[in-house]
Amino acid sequence: MSRGNYKNPCLTMHQPWASLLVHGIKRIEGRSWPAPIRGRLWIHAASKVPDEATIKAMEEFYQEIYAVDGITDIQFPQHYPVSRLIGCVEVVGCVTSDELQNWDALPQGVRLEGQTNFCWLCEQPQKLIIPFEMRGYQGVYNLENKIYVAAARGLMPSQNSSKVKFPLPDPKDQFSLKPGSIPCTIQEKKALDSEQVTSLTAAIAGAKAAATQFSKKGQSLQTNNIFDYTTRSKSKVIEDEAAESLDNPVLGSGGTSDHTYTTRSKNRGTQMGEEVCSESSSRVESSQRSVVTKREDRNASIGERRFDPGSARIMAAAIRNLKPSS
Repeated sequence: MSRGNYKNPCLTMHQPWASLLVHGIKRIEGRSWPAPIRGRLWIHAASKVPDEATIKAMEEFYQEIYAVDGITDIQFPQHYPVSRLIGCVEVVGCVTSDELQNWDALPQGVRLEGQTNFCWLCEQPQKLIIPFEMRGYQGVYNLENKIYVAAARGLMPSQNSSKVKFPLPDPKDQFSLKPGSIPCTIQEKKALDSEQVTSLTAAIAGAKAAATQFSKKGQSLQTNNIFDYTTRSKSKVIEDEAAESLDNPVLGSGGTSDHTYTTRSKNRGTQMGEEVCSESSSRVESSQRSVVTKREDRNASIGERRFDPGSARIMAAAIRNLKPSS
């Protein structure tokens, strides 16, 4: 199968998403860019240790979307290792979120996983019996050959009974499942009761909020040297964005009052951010003035020493007394 410039492609992912994928619970890998490969994709877990709130939010998300299809017995991973090569999947295609959400050939729970621009369709999850410690990189990259040779011998199929098969539009063309290949027509959704809609909507909002910490909008959550005041204000904005995500065409919920509340919250976050920026600028200017003053004092001191006539006479006498080495 053609893979472009990739021989043994690997993708580094944050936990708990990485383990959920190789255990077969996660069927869709969401990205802002289309999948550049087809075939086996090795999965490496990044170094960031997941917090309990993130793990809980993602496990609740999958419990809810599996329940839509009547599946309640889900065996979640017991551990979420970091800085390890943990397994692989087969990428069989890539479609847009609109195409996935309206693909009537798939279970509704799978369609609900399409919450990002591009959805990488993954099959045949396998996990490593003993995860390999290694360093990860951004984007898709080639796995070192020595690691690949060792890892290929230590794979075992994931024991997930709800595996999904994504049908190819053209079985003879392995790259036929791509953006634009699935008719994006509105399909009739399975009717859900109000209680199920509420819990499902909350689970999707929680999953989006958990993923936001690794996006540009949530950059303050993973940066330790930013003022706590800024972090608190941006966290408020992230919470409001999660509330705004309830206005989802698949679930058919949302309202004007939620949007108005979110707008006001974002305005407050912006104002607080401007105050912090103003305070930061004042501190920087004060620090710069202090540095300039110290530099001028140091230069003046150096100048006095440089043109001290006593020191010059001592140096001249020392040079006259120098004798060539024998």
